[in-house]
Amino acid sequence: MSYDGLAIRAEALSKTYMVFDHPLDRLKQFAWGGRRQFGRCFNALSDVSFELPKGSVLGIVGSNGAGKSTLLQLICKTLTPTSGSIQVGGRVAALLELGAGFSPEFSGRENIYLSAAIQGLPSTDMSALVEEIIEFSGVRDFIDQPVKTYSSGMYVRLAFAIATSINPDVLVIDEALSVGDGAFARKSFDRIMALRARGTTILFCSHAMYHIEAICDHALWLRDGRVEMLDKPARVISDYTSFLDRKALPVQTEPVAEGRESTTLPGCARIAGIEVSVNGRLARELELHSGRDTLSVRVRFNSDPALPCPSLGIGIISASGITITSAGNFNEGLVLNRRPDGRGEGCLTFPDLPLLKGDYYISIFLFCENGIHIYDHAERYAMIRVTQLGLEQGVVALPHRWE
Repeated sequence: MSYDGLAIRAEALSKTYMVFDHPLDRLKQFAWGGRRQFGRCFNALSDVSFELPKGSVLGIVGSNGAGKSTLLQLICKTLTPTSGSIQVGGRVAALLELGAGFSPEFSGRENIYLSAAIQGLPSTDMSALVEEIIEFSGVRDFIDQPVKTYSSGMYVRLAFAIATSINPDVLVIDEALSVGDGAFARKSFDRIMALRARGTTILFCSHAMYHIEAICDHALWLRDGRVEMLDKPARVISDYTSFLDRKALPVQTEPVAEGRESTTLPGCARIAGIEVSVNGRLARELELHSGRDTLSVRVRFNSDPALPCPSLGIGIISASGITITSAGNFNEGLVLNRRPDGRGEGCLTFPDLPLLKGDYYISIFLFCENGIHIYDHAERYAMIRVTQLGLEQGVVALPHRWE
């Protein structure tokens, strides 16, 4: 591999499996070769390309079955690609399935040396690390017993200690940041952070979005075996979380209120125009920095002058359809400005909007004067993408004080 400062280079990487509905179909396929198909192809990965600089930390996110584990196995060379190429520089240590590669009949000590041989380390070099591995794993009292007698926690601790003690150039972790009990989980986290500080290239797959954002330099979102997004962790997590919200509770977008007539039928009121802005910039899709930027929603309406002045309700909705907050002038005892011909407008401002990162939607409702009957509405009229500097989780940063 020509390194050029890269630890990993994947080019058009694909992995395809043949899926058979019945066991006999596999035998038929073997007998017929490629002359006839008795199964169907399943693309676990399709055309995945990315480059990872040395010393970087890449977080991999995606739903179950998205291809995360397949990608990690290809990087570790435990699988071979159907097409494309993957180049990895240096020694790779992997925690794909903790304890995988252990011989159950061997003792813990013997499995340490077995792992050394698999990694290509001479036993003389490994001897100096044995005591450190035993001490870190906390299984000294059982180190000379067959690992088949170990509890799952002991198995996990020994496997983690071995994988992270051989000074790998590339460390691959599949859902293993919180291994073992609480005390060992802290030790394992500290070990990973020490490897990161030493310049080890780290890839890990996790459903813990906080870990992805706190540790990683880059994040890769896989969806149905393809790269959906490769970017800074905060951006990927925001989009991925919004995707999960929409998937969990899809909400249909209502037609927007545009091009409304200047006249209004008797007994009715209609939205005539909407302007959504962040710090004065008008758009239907806007970016907003949490706690710094001001969101404004201005609504013009036409109404029957014979009716009492209508009222406005404006809501901020999450991607999953949950109302984060709403405001209505009728709840606050305010009456909108309206001209004698029935035209009027109202403007709602959220200064220094404290929403945390994510995608949110603005919905507008034109009510009767009591805020009960809906004359008109424009749901999900505009979208705001909120970014933030810190790692706070949730949907809103509430005022608080430490003492």
